[in-house]
Amino acid sequence: MKNTTFKRTGALAATALTLSLGLAACGDDADETSTASEDTSSETTDEPTEEETAEASAGDQTFGDACSAVPQDGAGSFDGMVQDPVATAASNNPLLGTLVTAVGEADLVDTLNGAEALTVFAPTDDAFTAIPEKDLNAVLADKETLTAILTHHVIGEQLDPEAVVGEQDTLNGDTLTIEGDTDGMTVQNGDTPANVLCGNIPTANATVYVVDAVLMP
Repeated sequence: MKNTTFKRTGALAATALTLSLGLAACGDDADETSTASEDTSSETTDEPTEEETAEASAGDQTFGDACSAVPQDGAGSFDGMVQDPVATAASNNPLLGTLVTAVGEADLVDTLNGAEALTVFAPTDDAFTAIPEKDLNAVLADKETLTAILTHHVIGEQLDPEAVVGEQDTLNGDTLTIEGDTDGMTVQNGDTPANVLCGNIPTANATVYVVDAVLMP
């Protein structure tokens, strides 16, 4: 009887020891899993949330003093213009009324809106006003000349402020020379440069640089 009791006691002790070690091991695994989970949670909290990303504005990438004249909201705002192709977006910008009229007279709306990627140097209303009224009316009535002038302001690829600097080929088959940076940029094809008043404006298919002069080919 004593031997039987001893054997049972030894067996129970061994079983208890095994369970104890197993529970300890499980505890260690749980701790490691918990630590790994905390580390992963800590890493993911550094990523921007969808709400933070949504707060970014299309106007954040623009430069130039005249950008303040663009509406803060609505279709003519930076966030509104980025939703539309370039000719439509320009029609909502209060600085570009005459340019939009000229684009319509030249039947270029569909051409510009349908392009995959463009860079457009867009003269303001004041830039067109600097042209004598008689001459401006004559140009608006001459579709061939008007088309040459307007396409002289367009590059067939989408260029940011760094990439646009240099000599660029236009859709009119000639060139423009762009100099400077976001602190001050000019565009020219002759002796008189046009100044970029508000640049790097995004639309659905183009990047727009508003300029203070009409560039003649």
